[in-house]
Amino acid sequence: MREPNCFSWNTLIRALSESDEKDDPFEAFLLLLQMLSSGIVLPNKFTFPSVLKACATTGQLLEGEQVHGLAVKFGFEKDEFVASNLVRMYVMCGAMEKAHFLLGKMMLEFENGGKLALDKRRIEGNIVLCNVMIDGYVRVGDLRSARELFEKMSQRSVISWNVMISGYAQNEYFKESIEMFRLMQMGDVRPNYVTLVSVLPAISRLGALELGKWVHLYAEKNKIEIDDVLGSALIDMYSKCGSIEKAIQVFERISKPNTITWSAIIGGLAIHGRAKDALDYFARMERNGVTPSDVVYIGILSACSHAGLVEEGRLFFNHMVNEVGFEPRLEHYGCMVDLLGRAGLLKEAEEFIQNMPIEADDVIWKALLGACKMHGNVELGDRIAAILMNMAPRDSGAYVALSNIYASSRDWESVARVRLKMKDMGVRKDPGCSWIELDGVVHEFLVEDDSHPRGKEIHLMLEEIAEQIRLTGYKPDISQVLLNIDEEEKESTLYYHSERIAIAYGLISTRPGTPVRIVKNLRVCEDCHSSIKLISKIYNRKIIVRDRKRFHHFENGSCSCSDYW
Repeated sequence: MREPNCFSWNTLIRALSESDEKDDPFEAFLLLLQMLSSGIVLPNKFTFPSVLKACATTGQLLEGEQVHGLAVKFGFEKDEFVASNLVRMYVMCGAMEKAHFLLGKMMLEFENGGKLALDKRRIEGNIVLCNVMIDGYVRVGDLRSARELFEKMSQRSVISWNVMISGYAQNEYFKESIEMFRLMQMGDVRPNYVTLVSVLPAISRLGALELGKWVHLYAEKNKIEIDDVLGSALIDMYSKCGSIEKAIQVFERISKPNTITWSAIIGGLAIHGRAKDALDYFARMERNGVTPSDVVYIGILSACSHAGLVEEGRLFFNHMVNEVGFEPRLEHYGCMVDLLGRAGLLKEAEEFIQNMPIEADDVIWKALLGACKMHGNVELGDRIAAILMNMAPRDSGAYVALSNIYASSRDWESVARVRLKMKDMGVRKDPGCSWIELDGVVHEFLVEDDSHPRGKEIHLMLEEIAEQIRLTGYKPDISQVLLNIDEEEKESTLYYHSERIAIAYGLISTRPGTPVRIVKNLRVCEDCHSSIKLISKIYNRKIIVRDRKRFHHFENGSCSCSDYW
């Protein structure tokens, strides 16, 4: 074209800005410069939104600021469409202060002009921009600002709710995510597919099974397709909420499971200690012609670890590396260290770490340190703890594990030394915490917690449990109380671990025969494990406990882990 007009330039700029090719969006910016340098055609208000979109897509903040300057120079900064894309560009580039300033300026001008109340299109435009802003705050982890803006919105779309629900869940504010979901249900906006996918991870982490069931039922009643993404989220939810059978049911109803759904069910079976089933599903996946992903191998190695299948774990790891050709990630190495450590092969686990082609992270060293505590290896535990303290000086995990190793061997002087170091460093131990969901409400209990409204009833139930298990011949394993106090105090301390308080609350709050489901943030101690087995038999209850690593299904005096965890 001898003399392309503004429409021609804009068409090509827009096409490049919307292209999926990696370098094309930046070419849109370069084309604007070419247009300007030609000196023949000047940009108009339709030019800038496309170029700003290109800058947003590529995260080019400096170039975006230059385009902003040009928009001001040519008098288009106050155009609503240009201003909206300026806000979006700054959000996508992480410049939230500038985005916030521009949004406030836009809304103020529209209000002063009396147009906000009259022009419905502009109101809707502001909802869209507010959603963009909320998403931007979530991206940078500023959930307080996101919530403040959300609360100020006179109208909220389903996107507004979804961004807040997923934002809380992604930043590990799981209770807040679920609370936002509840508030949404009380309003006029109905949850959609994205809402369900966003809230399910939070439900999974808190073990809120009843709410998870409601989400599943809602999807079915409203004909929301349970595809591989939503299906995987439901499988993960049921697995982590202690209902592995429901997870299997969801999986079997998916017409064409892909790698993601296979990974979800194999990982779910692994954390429930059903290693044989996990291996069977892996074989079935291969028979169906689905290529395992590296995430699937994490699940299968984890299954081997929980069941003590050392030789099988070695075979799967070698098959993944030598036959499939996957480069192992830290997670794969971590599973192997955990597998060897649990089995007592501490020297081999240490050599495995030393021979890794990549540097071990704190998770891998913690797995070996945990194995040292499990098998009472003070010398190796000392060395591993030193490495961890050097890597993360303010992480309580290494200090607590080392203190516990010393306490197990009754070396109270070393325990005192470690705890004094923690105090000097300002390191605090994570308190034991357990959750139980009843009637859709999640109740939280800490160690020796008496703050619950039904605290007196819970205390009486704990005393009754202590008496009942004592009558069976149970003697508290005071070696699990890693404090230098007298034996009577040690026994009392054991009775008030957070999982026992949660179980007591579950027993007084549910009908006889109803399963009790507990989630705990730490590993279940040996004494609580023995006690819960007895409680399940005495009260004829199935008790399902999810600790930091896996599930324990207690029933009729025994546990699904076969005392290997």
